[in-house]
Order: sequence, then structure tokens, then C-alpha cells
Amino acid sequence: MKLYLVRHGITDWNARKKIQGQVDIPLNETGRDLARKTAEGLKDVPFDLCMTSPLCRAKETARIILGSRNVNILDEPRLMEMAFGDYEGKCCSREGWELPEGFHKFFDDPAGYEPPRGGESFADVKKRTGEFLADLYQKPEYQGLNILITTHGAALAGLLNNIKEEPLSRYWGDGVHRNCAVTEVEVRDGVPEILSENVIYYENVKDPWADEK
Repeated sequence: MKLYLVRHGITDWNARKKIQGQVDIPLNETGRDLARKTAEGLKDVPFDLCMTSPLCRAKETARIILGSRNVNILDEPRLMEMAFGDYEGKCCSREGWELPEGFHKFFDDPAGYEPPRGGESFADVKKRTGEFLADLYQKPEYQGLNILITTHGAALAGLLNNIKEEPLSRYWGDGVHRNCAVTEVEVRDGVPEILSENVIYYENVKDPWADEK
């Protein structure tokens, strides 16, 4: 089984550094262009199945990457972005900061981050993404398939935190993955191995979070 983990393309809220969480924000034209370039980079991959977050920015990214391939696209709620509750829609850029100072722990101290009302902790997201992976690995009908998985920044980091078997303190690994970045994982006998990580197929697009992490 090979998994191709992809963060969705850019949205207007990404560009404005507003917290999206589970608000259903669509891709913007830049995001669609990144997805098209990623589709070109993955054009030779014979995808057999796609699993996506139900949020439209992830589903549209999947559809663009798949193009004319006749591939089932399955909604998977456990791939949804981290819920931020009362923080959703707030700006977290340095210039337009609209959050409590404690939100800095989101990037700097994931294990110490305290979610707002209606939000999830990193442990919550790690648990649901870990359960998704465990279920995926054990399905006999998926063995040997190439599976496209489209998701979100924090949810993707949760998947990788599980795959790498790292503690919550290392939740972000080497940083937030770029929009439409691709991570390839091979799974044999239920054991995952990362073959490549955070690969992009485009140039000259500034990462909205580059100065924030």
C-alpha cells in the first residue's frame, strides 16, 4: 500500500492568516493552480482510491489532482482539520493578532496548548488520525493500492506524528507542510515508511506561514 498525503491548496483565509479549522472555506485561484501543478507532478501515479476530509478545500484539491481518473473519492471525517472552536475566523498574523497570548503554544508548545471552547487538543487530533491510520492499515482490500489522502495542515501533522511515533512535543516535526505538498508513505505488513516528505511541484508561491513558525 502506498499513501500520498497531500495538504489542500491555498485559500483566501490561508493568505490572510485566518484560522480556518472546520469552517468550510474553498480554494482560491492560487490554490487551484497549485493543485493543478501538483496534478501534473503526480500524473504518472496510478491512483486506485482517494480518501479526503469532507471540507471543500480538501475535496477540490483531490478532484483536481485526480483529473480524469475514474477513482472513488471517500469522505473521511477523521481527516478534517483540527477544530478551533471560538478561535475560528480569527487572525494570527503578527500584524493582525486577534487571539490570546496563550495561542503561541499552538506552534511552540503543542503538548501545553489549551484549546478554546469547542476546540480540539493536539492529543484529540492525534488520536483520531491515529485511529484512521490503524483502520486503513488493516483493511485487506486496500493492500497493494495507491491511495490519495487529502487533508489539512494540523491533521496532516497528526498523521505524520503517528507514523513517526513521536511525542506531542514533536507534533509539528520540521514545520507546517506547504499547501499541496506531497508526502509518500509505503505501508508493508502494517508498518509505514516515509519515502519522501513535503515535496512541492510548483515555484514562486510564498508560504503564508513561513514567517509565523
